[in-house]
Parts: sequence; C-alpha cells; structure tokens
Amino acid sequence: MSESKYTTYDYDYIIIGSGFGGSVSALRLSEKGYKVLVIEKGKWFKAKDFPKTNWNLKKWLWLPLLRFFGLFKLTFFRHVAVLSGVGVGGGSLVYANTLPIPKDRFFSAESWAHLADWRKELEPFYPIALKMLGANINPRLQVGDVALRKLAKEIGKEEAFQATNVAVYFGEPGKTVNDPYFDGKGPKRSGCIYCGGCMLGCRYNAKNTLDKNYLYLAQREGAQIQAESEVYDVLPLNSEDGGNGYLIKWKRSTSFFKKKGAITAKGVIFSGGVMGTVKLLLKLKSQSLPNISDKIGQDIRTNSESLIGVTTYNKKTDFSEGVAIGSILHTDDNSHLEPVRYSAGAGAWRLLMSPLAFGKNWLVRIGRILWDLVRHPINNIRIWLVDDWAKRTQILLFMQSLNSTLRFKRGILGMKSNLSTGKRPTSFIPEARDLAERYSGIVDGKPTMLLTETLAGIPTTAHILGGAVMGKDATEGVIDRDNHVFGYENMFICDGSTISANPGVNPSLTITALTERAMSKIPQKIEK
Repeated sequence: MSESKYTTYDYDYIIIGSGFGGSVSALRLSEKGYKVLVIEKGKWFKAKDFPKTNWNLKKWLWLPLLRFFGLFKLTFFRHVAVLSGVGVGGGSLVYANTLPIPKDRFFSAESWAHLADWRKELEPFYPIALKMLGANINPRLQVGDVALRKLAKEIGKEEAFQATNVAVYFGEPGKTVNDPYFDGKGPKRSGCIYCGGCMLGCRYNAKNTLDKNYLYLAQREGAQIQAESEVYDVLPLNSEDGGNGYLIKWKRSTSFFKKKGAITAKGVIFSGGVMGTVKLLLKLKSQSLPNISDKIGQDIRTNSESLIGVTTYNKKTDFSEGVAIGSILHTDDNSHLEPVRYSAGAGAWRLLMSPLAFGKNWLVRIGRILWDLVRHPINNIRIWLVDDWAKRTQILLFMQSLNSTLRFKRGILGMKSNLSTGKRPTSFIPEARDLAERYSGIVDGKPTMLLTETLAGIPTTAHILGGAVMGKDATEGVIDRDNHVFGYENMFICDGSTISANPGVNPSLTITALTERAMSKIPQKIEK
C-alpha cells in the first residue's frame, strides 16, 4: 500500500452483514448520498429457494462442510445452543415476525442506563422501525392461541393475553397487490395464507423480510449487495485508527475454490450479529484491529429462554395454521409465554425431542426420563409415532428479562463460551414447566424438551445478544452510546451484539430502532 493518504475509495461504507442492523444502515446511508456495499455470507434467496419442510436439510440448514447452504444455522456451545439466520436479510428470513417493545426494566437496566435515558432516546425510532417493517396486529387467533388464552384465564392473567404485532402483510389471503407500504416504491406483496411456514422462509411473499423493505429501498438508492461472501480481514489504511479508511478482504463462502477479493472503504459497519460480528472481531483484535476493546466477547446475554414442545394426542387438532407466533401472554413483569408453530410436514425437530425432565444433573434427568417411559409407555409411543409432528405440536417459548451473562472467547475450532456473571443460563425454569403442563392439559397433550437440554443441560436461544456492548469508554464497552467503535474512526457496530441489557422479548425491533438512531447521527455526505 502507498504511504500517501487515501482520498478515493471503492465505497464510502462497507456493511458486513445484512440483518436488521445492516439493512437499516444500508438504506439510511444510501439516502444520505453515501456509496454503500453490503457483504453477506449467506445466499440471496427467492421464494422458490425456501424449503417446504425442514426435513429438506440441504435447503434448510447452513452447514458449508456438508455443502448445505440453507438459511438456518444451529451452533452449540458449552452453555447455550444458538439458532440464527443466514442469507440476504439475515435473521428476518427465519425469525417469527414478532415486534414487541421491551418493558421499562430493559431501558433502565444498570448495564447501560448511565449512558442515556434510553426510553426517551429510542421513543422516536420505534415508530419508524414499526412502519418500515410493516407491523400489523395478527388478525386471526388459531388453535394454539386460543389454548393460550384459556391458560391465561386459568391463571388469572386474561388481561395479559394479546395478539402479537408482527411483520406480515395480511391483506386478502393469496392475493397479490402493488406495494402497500412505501407509496409504490416497494415490491408487490401477497396476503398471508396462514400456513405457519414463516420460520422456513416465506414462500408466499407475505412476510416482511428485510429484502422487501430496507434492503429493497436501499438498492433503489444505489446500495449494492454482494451475497455468498465472507469477510475475513479488515485492515486500517496507513493509520492505526482507520482515519485513512480500511481495506476489507473477503472470500467466497459457498464454493470449494475460495475466490477472494479486497475492497477499500472510508468506513466499516459490522452487522453480522453475535455469531458473525463477535467471532470476526475476536479474531481481528489479535491481528489487524488491536485497538478493539478488551470487552469484546463479554456480556453475552440470552433472553433466559425455555423451549417446550406440547404434542397433542388429538388427531383433529392442527397447530400448524397461522403465523409463526400469533399471541403472547405476559405472565409477570419479567416473563412471557408465546406459542410457536411450524408449517404442516415440517417436523424435523421431533428427532431431538424427549419427555420433559428437570433435574440438577444429567443422571437425575435420565432417571426421570426412564421413569416417565416406564409409567407412560403408551402415551410416549403415541407421541413418537404422531402422524405429523408440526400439526400436532405447539412449541411454547418462555422468556424472561432476568440478567446473567456469558463470555465468548476464541477457541481452536471457533468461539467457546464461559460463564461470566449471574447464574448459568438454563432451560429448567419451574414456571415454564408449570405453564407447559397446564397448557398440555388444555390441549390433551404431553410436554417434551430437546435432548440437548435434558441430557446435556444446554439451553437453546434464538436471541443471542451482546458481546460488543456500549460503554462510557473502552474499559466498559466496545462501542459508545452512538454505536461508534472505541479506538477507530468511521467504524460502527449495528446488530444484536450491541444490545447492552436483557430485553426479555424478541429483540429485532429494538435492534432496528437502535440502528435507526445510530444512522441518524451520521451527517449527509458532502460532495467535494
């Protein structure tokens, strides 16, 4: 590289990742006149590319070693198993569409409340995010939702039950119309047919994934998207702090022969989520970006989740119809319960299910599983041989805003987890078990859990957060309150890794709002 100061670059900003943070960044920077490139590791999916069922593992899972280039990734750590999305649109491709605003406890959490009045700071940006993501109240409660409402009444919480606010275009089922959201500037859309396939990738053009709003509009403004490419290095150009721009190196992520390339940019925005951003920055801190705060990888949070499947014995009950999550029950100030569904035929998860068993260690849990099999052999056989697992099973997602954190470090085979503060994350939450058993009684079913939880005690989360949190300086966080990376110029992080407290709810809306706020701080480009 020349020692002279850079004055021209391939792009003004390179955005690494195309999820909720990356897509917002792409649109808002493009609107301000910046030349933007979004680099995404996953594929660019069309409706026909999505799997009809999760039994189609090659289309569903992201496992490059097996040449599986789907949209869903499952990563196991010692303390947690992480579900995440891969592809243009990131997590929006596989998430359950729900867009809740967290409760007050999130905004006032000690971990970041000293940096700003976050409810006040984000108040203008939540409405923008809701509008851009096409939020609508689910108009149709299905079997699983009605059962949840009955549960709410049983426990005296009927007023705490409500339909979800979801990123779905409802309209007339199956009918295609011109863009209903952006004054004709967006793509055509089709009304939801309530098939329950939201998390497999919507094949009916009803789910408001990011490629249909932020990314679509960003392209209209001139932003470019480069899919199937993985960034592996970011180097400051002729300065330690990136003041002269950056060289971004990438390689092809879906081919045996790893085509490589390098691009220059004035600024960089990391938006790969915890599984992308934190992993990359842990590597780069030991190589090309040594000024990254020592806090990188710390303060990893989950929503203290428990996933319990309830399979009904009634062959006339069909849980698969509806949107992925159609209702929510706020069980107390810190917790809530959501019924989650897959489309008919999408029952691959059945291979990993076992009878519900709590206990302090795996020996206790195995003993309880065996005892359950001895006591209820017929019922267990009926559950295992159920005709269509997705139709007959309602997954109950229980989440809490209670605080505990992990730390991710570099390991020989990638990242590894360590316990940091608070109690170790667990799926063995007594309240979740009690609610699942009550729900089972309502639907004439039996509760089950993932084998990874009953045998290994590893909880599962679709909401891994933190690892590049905010702080007053580099001793406290990786970024400042405006998402700027300490130690580097024109470098930002905008994704779930920046979430600095436990929201206790699906975090997509908050990631979007925080990124809207961060991008509002960047001035309009001044042409020379």
